[in-house]
Amino acid sequence: MDQVLRALQPYFERIPSVERPKRHVSFREKFAWTIGILLLYFVLSNVPVFGLSPHSIDIFESYRAFFAGKTGSIIALGIGPIVTASIVLQLLVGAGIIRLDLTNPDDQAAYQDFQRFLVFVMIAVEALPQILGGLLLPNTDVAAALGVSPSFISFLIFIQLFIGGVLIVYMDEVVSKWGIGSGVSLFILAGISQSMITGLFNWITPANQKLPPGVIPKWIWIAQHYTAQQLLTLDGLSFLLIQGGVLALITTAIIILLVVFAEGTRVEIPLAHSLARGARGRFPIKLIYTSVLPMIFVRALQANIVVMGMLLYNKGITIFGEYAGTKPISGLMYFLSPIRSPYDWVPVLVKQNPYLAELPDWMIYGHLLVDATILIVGGVLFSIFWAQTSGMDARTVASQIAKSGMQVPGFRKSPQVLERVLQRYIPKLTVLGGAAIGVLTLIANVLGTIGNVSGTGLLLAVSIAYRLYEDLAKEQLTEMHPMLRKFLGEEV
Repeated sequence: MDQVLRALQPYFERIPSVERPKRHVSFREKFAWTIGILLLYFVLSNVPVFGLSPHSIDIFESYRAFFAGKTGSIIALGIGPIVTASIVLQLLVGAGIIRLDLTNPDDQAAYQDFQRFLVFVMIAVEALPQILGGLLLPNTDVAAALGVSPSFISFLIFIQLFIGGVLIVYMDEVVSKWGIGSGVSLFILAGISQSMITGLFNWITPANQKLPPGVIPKWIWIAQHYTAQQLLTLDGLSFLLIQGGVLALITTAIIILLVVFAEGTRVEIPLAHSLARGARGRFPIKLIYTSVLPMIFVRALQANIVVMGMLLYNKGITIFGEYAGTKPISGLMYFLSPIRSPYDWVPVLVKQNPYLAELPDWMIYGHLLVDATILIVGGVLFSIFWAQTSGMDARTVASQIAKSGMQVPGFRKSPQVLERVLQRYIPKLTVLGGAAIGVLTLIANVLGTIGNVSGTGLLLAVSIAYRLYEDLAKEQLTEMHPMLRKFLGEEV
């Protein structure tokens, strides 16, 4: 298959892409590009899809936290196509179906060109089934007013979603090449932060509920309607913890502290310059070595499987499970669906859902066990894949350090020697970090979070914010000390 890929590469290269800067981009300019793209993202998230019926079903509603899309907007697909394309390509390379040496610049270019093509394919693949499957419905009133058929409106909906997906791809490239950090990470952080702020302060009570959604308005409402004696009973404390949002607030604070601690935990390898005597430094290898990107891949793969089950269910195929709205309630799809709060694994709370009232306890706990396994094992596997395909493996890192003129004191100056030293730490921390991020995600999902962003979403937001802070600090440092850019792989 790699021969086919190489044969098609000249065509893949013709797909327009954002050109990398041929000069040094100043910190101020990078910051301006990043803020500009962020503002554009918020604008696009408020541009509705023309002709979309209000009765449409958003099958990715439960995954908005890490897909960075907004229901009903032209960027409803979010980063889903980018992540899905990355998963497919990593699996193909990891399984040896596509044989590419990603330390080779030519193979790396072929990988990136094919990935860009695959992203455009995934935009269509994720949009079309929702339209053809009757989930994204055309507004018949709009069709009648324009004098066109509903099928034409459906075509317009597809075009708008495709354009929105393409815009996200190029916005991500602009941030990655001209801005600070990653566009994908920036969009995720923006969406989750917005949900968390809404989860804290939203006072608008839905028509069918008593409590307002926001944590602070909930406390005000509870103080107005409950006495201290009522709240100090067992039922009152349970109500305050779960429905009052206290448990979600405590979990959110604990997860933030744990992620910051994990991000700050690292192994530092001493380095010295081979020519400049006294020039020393340290190369840090973090506990969460591959960041939280593997967890995005795990949840995206899980989301695609559950959504595929829903599409089959809507076509009358119920062998994989049945659905109530967008939530699986039986079969294989129930076990594969993610845990997002105590309402998904505590039997008493689960059975408050009338569709799950007769569900046996062993299925509920089995659901929890399956999700825990997916998070931890998936985190490890995708961490290994990501380290190998993104240039974070021991060989690539050793080559970068050697090119900068640095070496480990007491060892011979050689990329092979550096690789053997790094090999002691990087593979182990890749596995350990993937498992750790899976465990943290599981804890947050089990206990619930502010704004219902899910444990995965909260973990992503905190880790991305921490990495963005580090990227900002690095950019400012290289601005003050230009020679550091050589060590970081940039042109001076």
